[in-house]
Amino acid sequence: MADTAHIAATSVHQAETLLFFTLLQLTVIILAARMGGAVAKRLGQAAVVGEIVTGILLGPSLFGWLTPEMFDWVFRSAPPAPMQILSQIGLLLLMFQIGLEFDFAHLGERQHRRTVTWVAGASLILPFILGFGFGWFAAPPPTASADPLIGGLFVATAFSITALPILGRIMIEFHLTRTALGVIAISAAAINDVVGWLLLALVSTLAISQLDPLAFALKIMLVGLFFVVSWWGVRPIARRIVRMARPSRYRLPPNLLGVLLALIFVAGMTTYKLGIFAIFGGFLMGVILHDQHGLREAWAAKVGHFVAVFFLPVFFTYTGLRTDIGSLDSVGAWGLCVLAIFLATAGKFIGAYLAARRAGLGHHESSILGIMMNTRALMELVVINVGYDLGVISGETFTMLVIMAIFSTVITTPFLRLWLPRIGHELPTAIRE
Repeated sequence: MADTAHIAATSVHQAETLLFFTLLQLTVIILAARMGGAVAKRLGQAAVVGEIVTGILLGPSLFGWLTPEMFDWVFRSAPPAPMQILSQIGLLLLMFQIGLEFDFAHLGERQHRRTVTWVAGASLILPFILGFGFGWFAAPPPTASADPLIGGLFVATAFSITALPILGRIMIEFHLTRTALGVIAISAAAINDVVGWLLLALVSTLAISQLDPLAFALKIMLVGLFFVVSWWGVRPIARRIVRMARPSRYRLPPNLLGVLLALIFVAGMTTYKLGIFAIFGGFLMGVILHDQHGLREAWAAKVGHFVAVFFLPVFFTYTGLRTDIGSLDSVGAWGLCVLAIFLATAGKFIGAYLAARRAGLGHHESSILGIMMNTRALMELVVINVGYDLGVISGETFTMLVIMAIFSTVITTPFLRLWLPRIGHELPTAIRE
């Protein structure tokens, strides 16, 4: 009897200890992310850039390097499972929100459709080719037995994707959302994102199937079946439930939120069981409800801010804990990092620039498109975290790609500030200051 009581007391103590360190980590992460976002905005960057950089600085690259004992006490005193789970739940909710915010009407615009097609295709294909070459020939493999084909495909996907939500925020700040150039950029980015997520799902399936053609074909069929069931089975029911609840910017009924959360989680469990990551289920649930404008406004107003303030910094810090800039400890490693940044940035810029010129745009307009299509940030971090979890890219390659994601996003705002006045676009007062 005494032994049972002792075991129960020990279990309670362990649970309380785990809770203590989880709350400590969350407190540090949330406050640091808010400060990082504020600093970034003062420097003329999007707040999310500061949050990403803060997540990296909280990892072994700075915090762990300056005060290793304090770093270990805060982030290593308890198992990492709670933070991993929180980051994945947050990512699942964020992917639903991203799917919900896709405006497919942009893709049907007759005006500029030719330019959109050229820019989207070229800014996807050229960096994909360069990324595959880098991943195959230059990126350090995670293990001696790792398949360079899978690693190359993951790096190629990371090179080719564009961060639609980050680009959208930047465009709003610069008052570009209703301009012709803005429509072209956001439409091309939407195509890049759709194709990028399809590529990521396919490459993940290929990696899990271990190059078994039959297993790979079966997974593709099951994923396709899930899409069909979601679009033609779940979508009509979900849309009817949403319309009956009548959500708006100021109203998100609790019962509707409960149904949506259950739908997102079930979809995530389903895609996990199908052999691809749970985030794809959340993303697809957002896509099938993208035309419900009231729901989109309600989610953004009632849930989106909490996801951005609480969950997103956890994901960025989780990425930062995996990122060790000190692992690039040789001239050769830094040379490869610079090469990755150059190939990814040049691939996007040159592809978009040449395609825009081919479609009839001028030099400055084409340059602006090339810069905007380079915005990667969050989307690329999702891709490389998937590749790292699957063990197909090494920690060194992971660090290189994190640095590349930050660089390609940081350069967007300064170049827009430089080039937009050259096409006669007046910068907002807040941006000029």
